[in-house]
Amino acid sequence: MKHLLLLTGLTVTLITFLSSCANSPTGKAIENSLKADPQLETNYPSPEPIITPTKTPEPAIPVVELPADFPAEILPYPNATLREVMPSTTDKTAVITLWETPDPSNAVQSFYKKELVAKKWEIIDNLDNENSDNLNAEKDNLKVTIAQQSNPKADGKTYFQIRYQPIPVTAIASPTPTPTITPNPETSENNSVSKELTSFVSDIAKLGIFKAPNSQEAGILPNPNGTITRSQYARWLVEVNNKLYAENPAKQIRLAAGNSQPIFTDVPKTHPNFAEIQGLAEAGLISSPLSGDNTVTKFRPDSPLTREDLIAWKVPLDTRHSLPKANIDAVKERWSFKDTSKIDPGALPAILEDYNNADNSNIRRVFGYTTLFQPKKPVTRAQAAATLWYFGFQGEGISANEVLNNPNPNPNPNPTPTPTPTPN
Repeated sequence: MKHLLLLTGLTVTLITFLSSCANSPTGKAIENSLKADPQLETNYPSPEPIITPTKTPEPAIPVVELPADFPAEILPYPNATLREVMPSTTDKTAVITLWETPDPSNAVQSFYKKELVAKKWEIIDNLDNENSDNLNAEKDNLKVTIAQQSNPKADGKTYFQIRYQPIPVTAIASPTPTPTITPNPETSENNSVSKELTSFVSDIAKLGIFKAPNSQEAGILPNPNGTITRSQYARWLVEVNNKLYAENPAKQIRLAAGNSQPIFTDVPKTHPNFAEIQGLAEAGLISSPLSGDNTVTKFRPDSPLTREDLIAWKVPLDTRHSLPKANIDAVKERWSFKDTSKIDPGALPAILEDYNNADNSNIRRVFGYTTLFQPKKPVTRAQAAATLWYFGFQGEGISANEVLNNPNPNPNPNPTPTPTPTPN
């Protein structure tokens, strides 16, 4: 209690003292000592700046300019971007422009074919690569090629080239020209066919399958050792089958009508082999949604034909009946292939049934004796042609050689024999 009274007294005394000194020098000093330091307000440290991270912009794709001599009559594809201009490595007079578009390759080819025809360009057949996807045209001493190119980025886009070059003017021959020897295209090194396949390929060539359009000559097989695309073999398969069975409509493959709804998303009506590919699918001879395989929505017409595709498509036209069920063990037991496990399950039935065709087996005729089938290996054009030499199963069939020697065979596959006269 005493401490409380003492503290209260001291407080009252201090207040009284300060009040009395309010206007005195001493009071002013005390008041100033209790004020806030004005330097603290002016020298207060600035707040740290807020740094907002900036997004690094993606590098811009450089704009490529068209060459000054780019043909004015060649309209750039509307939905394409020029990516590169480069000189040809094989012909110094040619210029190559590389383009990129999200549209499919067949749309590009269809566009340029219509453009070139409309502007009176002469479409040139490429006999060095029959039925090639390249489009060649000439006009006013200029040659232009629209060529498909593989996609280096695998991003789903289409890459194509527009190559152009002047056509050299033919020089006037000298009065005494030096004779030159022109190699026979049938026997040149690039067009040589293995002796085992020569007769088969020769007979197919005589049927006119490889002739140039609008030509009456049978021609020869161009680039026999090159690969064949799936769309090319589809055309060959249908055309040879229908030629061999020209007198037997029941065994012919009907071409698809022009108003047919495309089955494959990458084979539109404008595709040059639409009628044959669509016809094979509608006949159930190749896998498609029509045959119950809804996973097969693309035909991949420009992809190389593989060995397993070759047999899977050809054998049904040999047997003309349903193929047996097959598994890896059954095929391995018959053929003794060391790589049977690599064969697509869908091709196993055809490969198994081909074994039962004895010496007329496609595998034996084309590949000879082998313990490796190599199912994913691309087929050469000569090998593909050799499979078409004979259609039939277990002794009942027809070959290209028979048709060539007898252009009008009896359409009845099992004709009634003429009775033998009874001797008197």
